[in-house]
Amino acid sequence: MGLKTAAGGGINPGLTAHRRRADGAALRGGSMHIAVVLRIVPDVTEEIEIAGNGMEIDREWIGLKLNEFDDHALEEAVLLKESTGARVTAVTLAGDGAERQLQTAIARGADNAMVVNHDQEGAVGARAAAHLLGSVMKNLGADLVLTGVQTPEDVFGQLAPFLAADLQWPVLNAINGVSVAEGGLEVTQEYSGGYSSRLAVKLPAVLGIQAASKPPRYVSGSKLRQASTATIASVVSTVPDGFRAQVSTRLGASQSGTKADMITGSAEQIAAKLVDMLAERGLVGA
Repeated sequence: MGLKTAAGGGINPGLTAHRRRADGAALRGGSMHIAVVLRIVPDVTEEIEIAGNGMEIDREWIGLKLNEFDDHALEEAVLLKESTGARVTAVTLAGDGAERQLQTAIARGADNAMVVNHDQEGAVGARAAAHLLGSVMKNLGADLVLTGVQTPEDVFGQLAPFLAADLQWPVLNAINGVSVAEGGLEVTQEYSGGYSSRLAVKLPAVLGIQAASKPPRYVSGSKLRQASTATIASVVSTVPDGFRAQVSTRLGASQSGTKADMITGSAEQIAAKLVDMLAERGLVGA
């Protein structure tokens, strides 16, 4: 894995990789450095079309936006900054909309922003992204990495575990709240069925955020204008020689099954067809 500084910005040479264990008192004293990974994803509320190669979505016309869960990760980082005096660095892979999202992150409270340039083509999978981001996090000297628990293109939530494996740090996913405690952090992890648990975490660590302790804050236009002149550091990161990223062999829309009747039409037409079907089965009067 390689990392070098690109022209026009870079990593503070005084920040080096480390494995220090921070206690609660030190964290409250403002010594914690939080890195937040922001990912730009397709807006799935829009109509999605398959690209001509049949292996990915067509990104030429679809809208892009900040991943919802990364939005919550950023908010949790800023909340920790406000309660502890921590320093927050927002990091994203280069791509359409990256600079704008980093400026928004600064407007919301991040102290620094960094774009990671790379040589990967098309959508970058979680495994490749973890390799690209791993060396950046080491050189930043981050104590804590926050990322969204998943994205529309990573529904299994693989980035946090892959990144933690690359850093050789512990990882916890589906986190709904983070607070400073003796010995490190306390986090709330949510399970299915409405259950959750409070867990103690020593730093450094990677957390996959599902929901911030508070809803993501609104950013005023004046703050966005101020952030538009902020300096965004730029680095270049590469994956190891021989690395094989995950490859999609085919992507397509879901096909209607043969055991289901798909009812189309206006609301009135659909209602009439449903009544006829129920009447045929003797479930309602004709």
